[in-house]
Amino acid sequence: MTIAVSPDAHPALVLNADYRPLSYYPLSLWSWQDAIKAVFLDRVNIVSEYDLVVRSPSFEFRLPSVVSLKTFVKPSRHPAFTRFNVFLRDRFSCQYCGSREDLTFDHLVPRSKGGQTTWENVVTACSPCNLKKANKTVGEAGMVLHMHPFAPSVQDLHNNGRLFPPNFLHDSWLDFLYWDTELDP
Repeated sequence: MTIAVSPDAHPALVLNADYRPLSYYPLSLWSWQDAIKAVFLDRVNIVSEYDLVVRSPSFEFRLPSVVSLKTFVKPSRHPAFTRFNVFLRDRFSCQYCGSREDLTFDHLVPRSKGGQTTWENVVTACSPCNLKKANKTVGEAGMVLHMHPFAPSVQDLHNNGRLFPPNFLHDSWLDFLYWDTELDP
């Protein structure tokens, strides 16, 4: 899965005040217009620039490629339970067959049997596996999970997000995105 980021759009990578990206997936990017506005409002520092200049009658300005917030934004300690975050935790693959197509939510203990919509009871499943399992438990359906579900930390989601970089990464961003060693996909 890729995010469509056109190099022609000249987005700016947004870093927190500690020079870490606000988010890996989706990658924390601002349009060049929003980045310039933040510079003029004195909310960010320019860390790196593109070789492209925008001009007005009274000034010219190099487009920022990386900006850092002047005020630290405290990251959430507990990620929100959302469909997207479940997919990200499960690395956008069916937890039964490994498919990356036609993904859905699956309750291990079906809702019809009292199952809750929680991190520990929901996994990513492709539609065929979800239909096969139906309103049975994993054992009743004779299926096997690749990974048991868990409540991820923000760091878990960030690490998984690094596995799905956008299709465009400007060279000036690389020092801020992958400072940890290789990740196991």
